[in-house]
Amino acid sequence: MTTEPGAFLTALRLSDSFLPVGGYTASYGLEQYLNEDRIGDGDDLRALLGAYLRRVVGPCETVALANAHAASSAGDLDRLLAVDERLHAVTMPREFRESSTKAGAKLCELLAGGEASADARRDRGVLDAFADAVDVGDTPGHYPVVFGVAAEGRGLAQLETCLSHAHSFVTGLLGAAQRLGRFGHTEIQRVLADLEPVIVEICRRHVEDDVTAMASFAPLAEIMGMRHERAGRRLFMS
Repeated sequence: MTTEPGAFLTALRLSDSFLPVGGYTASYGLEQYLNEDRIGDGDDLRALLGAYLRRVVGPCETVALANAHAASSAGDLDRLLAVDERLHAVTMPREFRESSTKAGAKLCELLAGGEASADARRDRGVLDAFADAVDVGDTPGHYPVVFGVAAEGRGLAQLETCLSHAHSFVTGLLGAAQRLGRFGHTEIQRVLADLEPVIVEICRRHVEDDVTAMASFAPLAEIMGMRHERAGRRLFMS
């Protein structure tokens, strides 16, 4: 099936670092890996991001994203809130939770309410209701959950939504690695090209997982995130 032009443009927009949700301030522990000299070259960076994809993005954030997309499609706010609650529970480092919820709140602010494209498929009542729940503190409002609802409301299928988010996650961390001064443009692009099959693999594997399967197992990444909270030198908020 050919993706509708409006939906395709939505995928590009949501996965672009130009989107003003603060993603450029998050490295999800990558800065601490570099601070402790645990990443020496492009091969190390590729291996680390591949592990992030297989152990965090796939079994945790992709599952949340796909279930949020399904809840939005069904107009089921209670299910959406349950997805958000579970994602909050399985995200251990405080900085990771804060980065995700701050970005989620920004995306809600940007997309809920009056902002709507002319080719939107239907009224985005679920997103507006979810944004209200975030505003009053009834739910954390994690970024993958908001992303899933926003993408569904604009016609993106589940797999396309998951691919867009995973690509955005990887390019965000690669951008962080570059801004930290350790890698050049060409090497970053090589790593991205090598990781594209992994992005497809993890999204296809987890797109149909039930919300109860949502889990993250990346102990060293979580330790790096927790150490980063107390690091004396920090460019990124996570």
